Amino acid sequence: MVDRELGFSLWLDFIERDFLQNEFASLIEKGIINGATSNPAIFASAITSSPAYKEQLESLAGKSAKEKYEALAIHDIKTAAQALRANYEEGNDGYISIEVDPFLSNDTAGTVEEGKRLFKAIGEPNVMVKVPATEAGYEAMKELLSHGISVNATLIFSPEQALKCVEAMKEGIEASNRRVDAVVSVFVSRFDRMLDNALQEAGVEAAKVGNYNAAKIYTLIESHKVPQIRTLFASTGVKGDDLPADYYIRELLASRSVNTAPLGTIEHYIKERETTAKLPLDMAHIDAHFEAVEKAGVNMEEVYETLLSEGLVAFEKAFEEMLESIK
Repeated sequence: MVDRELGFSLWLDFIERDFLQNEFASLIEKGIINGATSNPAIFASAITSSPAYKEQLESLAGKSAKEKYEALAIHDIKTAAQALRANYEEGNDGYISIEVDPFLSNDTAGTVEEGKRLFKAIGEPNVMVKVPATEAGYEAMKELLSHGISVNATLIFSPEQALKCVEAMKEGIEASNRRVDAVVSVFVSRFDRMLDNALQEAGVEAAKVGNYNAAKIYTLIESHKVPQIRTLFASTGVKGDDLPADYYIRELLASRSVNTAPLGTIEHYIKERETTAKLPLDMAHIDAHFEAVEKAGVNMEEVYETLLSEGLVAFEKAFEEMLESIK
């Protein structure tokens, strides 16, 4: 559940047309979620597996694959934005994110142009344009915010990435004369899936790197005290049965934060939701854990680079496969 007293927001990391036209509104009305996110992989899964898109796809015959995709995505994002509009109007988040073409991750001008074009085509103020946290992306974030377009910075793994996002966002917010908000999406569970086996063999406690890294970044972002910028915890679904399904929601509960999670994770969380903030954590405790991780032979800088590279490639692959399927 959303906890406005604490300042905790829960967003749904899922988009699919039939769902948007049915259960989505109920989740909003019950105060379970107050926002949503999407990414190329989510859209690829929805478009290629759901019959809900068949009729519109048939009407788009003769268009390029990317034109078809954008028409489908714009329709869904607009539907979600309208469902969330009341939340937005009362200052209770109400955002839905759409990501630019993942092949533009190293193209500042292309990212800005596409972000502006998609935002205009959707025509709703409560849309965040999602931009990967690359060197080209930081400048694009600043530009989009300066033009009154809210931004979701995605694929953040390292504290350095997060700080570069905050600096760029601050400049963009200061240059804007319209209401804008920004979130720094810190990916969590991928660290543990990558490292846990090796760390356990070295006697280091498992399922902690993702949370501790995210907690460290949260503290850094909060230290800048920019009201419009919040930490968003992403990649918070659990794979396998070793952890409770809502582990990455409960352990990262914090004021002025957002957690975006798959529907199943959210359903598990609301059965017995947590109301006590877990963050901030003691930085000395976090540092001690990372010292143990380093002694186990893990180079975190290499981990950050690997996870970012893998994330970019995964989004590109999902996007490419989806375009191929709707040609």
